[in-house]
Amino acid sequence: MAKRSARLADELQDDARVTPLPSRWADWDPVEGQREQRYVRRVKARSENQRVLMEAMDGHSLTLALGPAGTGKTYLAIASAVEALEDGRVARIVLSRPAVEAGERLGFLPGDMREKVDPYLRPLYDALHDMLPAEQVARHLETGTIEIAPLAFMRGRTLANAYIILDEAQNTTSMQMRMFLTRMGENSRMAVTGDISQVDLPPGQRSGLRDALDILDGIEGITFYWLTDEDVVRHVLVTRIVRAYDAFDRRRLAGGGEGA
Repeated sequence: MAKRSARLADELQDDARVTPLPSRWADWDPVEGQREQRYVRRVKARSENQRVLMEAMDGHSLTLALGPAGTGKTYLAIASAVEALEDGRVARIVLSRPAVEAGERLGFLPGDMREKVDPYLRPLYDALHDMLPAEQVARHLETGTIEIAPLAFMRGRTLANAYIILDEAQNTTSMQMRMFLTRMGENSRMAVTGDISQVDLPPGQRSGLRDALDILDGIEGITFYWLTDEDVVRHVLVTRIVRAYDAFDRRRLAGGGEGA
């Protein structure tokens, strides 16, 4: 018990400490259940690619992070946004995600706007709660410091002094992606995350993320970064599943079948 108390005291005295990116997130026991109320949990990358991605998000106004499921794209984007908010580099965080997974229109779902989009934004909330005390998340949502901004309702806005995250960007149309990227205002930063192997758009509709890869390549201030199955930090089976599906897609394409 004495050793544990001494270790906890040492950790709490070190304001610059980092916390490793959890292997699933759920099996992470932050300081054995003791959350620092002052605020943010510094996140440490678990792979070299993740480390470089974190540096890219710090050094560029717009970062597009691509890779398969479980590589920490969304988690690292949230970590970057929360740190920028806490350090005073931005005044708010804006979260956005296309609501296409369930094939339902927002207007047909019950509840107010937040209740309608909450199921789609749940992975972003999960990451926020890993880094912030629950009461701070609730307070930031209440005051608008952290804002839910459904992609369908972003048109016409200019987002200044904000860290703006678009998750699951492979499910945007080309028009939606163009609209979203042009919302950036003064002193703002954007992170766009997606997996082009998991496009849920109707057949024949091209992903806005795919178009962005071609259109924005080489533009100063924009960086693209790819994570791979080597960076998966979920259950070990996730890596095997990703690789199996990739191999299947390659065989299908080689045989002349339709790609994802």
